[in-house]
Amino acid sequence: MDTIASLFSFITTPVSWVIVQFHSVYGEIFGPDTGWAWGLSIVSLVILIRICLIPLFVKQIKATRAMQTLQPEMKKIQERYKTDKQRQSEEMMKLYKESGTNPLSSCLPILAQSPFFFALYHVLNGIATGKTIGVIDDQLLASARKAHIFGAPLAAKFTDSADKVAQLGATLTDVRVVTAIMIVLMSGSQFYTQRQLMTKNVDTTVKTPFMQQQKMLMYVFPVMFAVFGINFPVGVLVYWLTTNVWTMGQQMYVIHNNPTPGSKAQAAYLERLTKHVTHHGKTRSRGERAIVKAIVAKGRDRNEFERKFINSLTKVGLAAAADGTVAKSDVAVVTETEDGTPVTGAAPKRQQPKRQSKSQRQSQSGTAKAADEPEPKTSLSKSDEPEDAKPSPAKPAGGGNKPGAGTRSKAQSGQRKGPQRPKSPSKK
Repeated sequence: MDTIASLFSFITTPVSWVIVQFHSVYGEIFGPDTGWAWGLSIVSLVILIRICLIPLFVKQIKATRAMQTLQPEMKKIQERYKTDKQRQSEEMMKLYKESGTNPLSSCLPILAQSPFFFALYHVLNGIATGKTIGVIDDQLLASARKAHIFGAPLAAKFTDSADKVAQLGATLTDVRVVTAIMIVLMSGSQFYTQRQLMTKNVDTTVKTPFMQQQKMLMYVFPVMFAVFGINFPVGVLVYWLTTNVWTMGQQMYVIHNNPTPGSKAQAAYLERLTKHVTHHGKTRSRGERAIVKAIVAKGRDRNEFERKFINSLTKVGLAAAADGTVAKSDVAVVTETEDGTPVTGAAPKRQQPKRQSKSQRQSQSGTAKAADEPEPKTSLSKSDEPEDAKPSPAKPAGGGNKPGAGTRSKAQSGQRKGPQRPKSPSKK
């Protein structure tokens, strides 16, 4: 560890200068020789570094999601060129270039933070051995060696001997109890961070080897922190515990406000967004508009959670626009409740008529037919006009009957109208 830390000695002076500046501020409040002054200086160094690494963290999120999207294509390439490793690597690089992704982007925050970590280790190791380093002079070195965090010196380790710990003004029990608690917290925070990523912010619709790798890292990283943690000074444990807690909180914020599409976190987020939008009728922030804009742009490629969100807006008469805003839809209608309060809702659905039975249809058709036909006159009814007043029908010349008279008489006697169907000859 000392050899690796010496490789980053070029950044030791800036790191030590930042710690001294924070120490001068906290020393005025808590005292220059207290563990609070030196411990908070290290915590402030972590916060400053992590704020500077936020752009890299955003790139890490985008790279991780892009890698999750490419996993099905990567699996096809691996199966297609199973025997040709060189061609497999070429196709992988071609896929990365076409999609604009970089596998190393997900490791950028850790890689960028490692120089500061080893530089801080180099500074604290110099304090433990009594050597001035960077801008830390003899006076600051003596102050740092007096500083204790919950009874453990700033430069003490879990593996130090009792004599070395006694030289720093502490007992071996205090050092091991404090370092053991910090190692457990450091490993636990790392495990929770990775588990939160796997259980809430991973697309469950895509089953790829990448998910298995992340699941394996969920158990490997905490063990690595526990193994290496026993060789870290207390000041380095403070640094690493602080950065793990920062990572955990930063990831919780991202999962809550910008979850991975298709994950459980997205389902919970869209459910909250639906309640807010239906209540206020609009999106409330730029982040919400960006998410709604991305959902609208997907079109038919939306997942089940995104389709449910769009359908929920439609039911209440709202529509998501291409720019991420939400407005009232044209199909919305205004109804009123019993007390007269106007309520905006979707247009009512057209109700289909109930299907009638055959007997009901026949009875209705018979009733309609009877209503249309005139009431026939019977022979017993008397006419209102006298017989002399009735005009007599004109007879044609020659004493013949009027054409069609026989047909009418046949129709009145119950015979069918029109030409009769000839009877089929009998078989002999």
